[in-house]
Amino acid sequence: MEQLIALERTYCADNYAPLPVVLHSGAGAWLTDIHGKRYLDLMSAYSATSFGHGHPRLLAALVRQAGTLAMTSRAYYTDRLGPFLQRLCEMTRMDRALPMNTGAEAVETALKAARKWGYDVKGIAPDRAQVIVCAGNFAGRTTTIVGFSSEAQYRAGFGPFSPGFVSVPFGDAAALEAAITPDTAAFLVEPIQGEGGIIVPPDGYLAQCRALCTQHDVLLICDEVQTGLGRTGRLLASDFEGVRPDGLVLGKALGGGLLPVSAFLAREDVMSVFRPGDHGSTFGGNPLACAVGLAALEVLEEENLAQHAQVMGAMLMDRLRALRHPAIRDIRGRGLLIGMELDPAHISARDFCERLMARGILSKDTHGTVVRLAPPLIIDEQEIGIAVAGFAAILEDIGVAA
Repeated sequence: MEQLIALERTYCADNYAPLPVVLHSGAGAWLTDIHGKRYLDLMSAYSATSFGHGHPRLLAALVRQAGTLAMTSRAYYTDRLGPFLQRLCEMTRMDRALPMNTGAEAVETALKAARKWGYDVKGIAPDRAQVIVCAGNFAGRTTTIVGFSSEAQYRAGFGPFSPGFVSVPFGDAAALEAAITPDTAAFLVEPIQGEGGIIVPPDGYLAQCRALCTQHDVLLICDEVQTGLGRTGRLLASDFEGVRPDGLVLGKALGGGLLPVSAFLAREDVMSVFRPGDHGSTFGGNPLACAVGLAALEVLEEENLAQHAQVMGAMLMDRLRALRHPAIRDIRGRGLLIGMELDPAHISARDFCERLMARGILSKDTHGTVVRLAPPLIIDEQEIGIAVAGFAAILEDIGVAA
């Protein structure tokens, strides 16, 4: 194990701080390291493996398509892109979709669409379009995106940044309204901030944002790369308040944990601003990705995974709250997107995750104090019991009376 870790540290850029485990295989909600030790996966690769590891229907779709036609580029039509986008648009109630690869690419696509819509449709003067974002956001790590991040490390050393972004506090609809001007083209928001610490806004917030954006002719774009596709107990996290955004960003789980697949979806007048040559991606919408993406949507719907996530998530949150330990500051989230905030006076989130790893449970800390829980949507009651027992044992080990 030490040799493999050293090899990665020698030849890979030092841009991650992995836990000291070397994984070899995965099945369902479980991962196995090179020594054969099994670990319950409570991370799902930040929701990318929402359907579990090696789901047989997704693997079958991958192998079947790989043996038929994997890649052509969008220079030609294929028999896979249309059916995939039709299913995606019908499920999300969006008019059109533009396929990409990574979540960050889909966000960049949304920003380009919003600006061009602002000029071509809303009538904003050239080069004056603004996009409102929220403090604590995380939408990827391209230079444009980190430019509107409020995290100092994400910005340090990577400027100069693209202008045209205005930041407001997350969960504060009044702040959004105050920031809107005639030059505002869009409001980009995560219904729940994932990397920010699983921050759930006040009830009614997204509906208020919807009303304000409609009133001021501003596009509401929901970044559901981490919250979408059943993760929160609904198809989309925006469904909790009956909100239909003007633009929608999806990724991660859309690739079934096998390939990078993402998409920007929007209403007709937003997507119609694009003309051939305005935007593209060599791999975006390739037949292999479309086949896996369509299979992922079918699995999500036919196996009722959003409903399952709602039930299992409520169970997990209830059992964690029942621990009632003074080291726990808060348990928050929706469905199977949960954050456990710890008091650093008792234990750091990184230390907690390392202790979980030693007990055969894998998770990851965020912002130093929050343990992130986003297991595969297929997790069952027995596996939740294993997870909670591991949490309880660590809380007992750290020597703080419950």
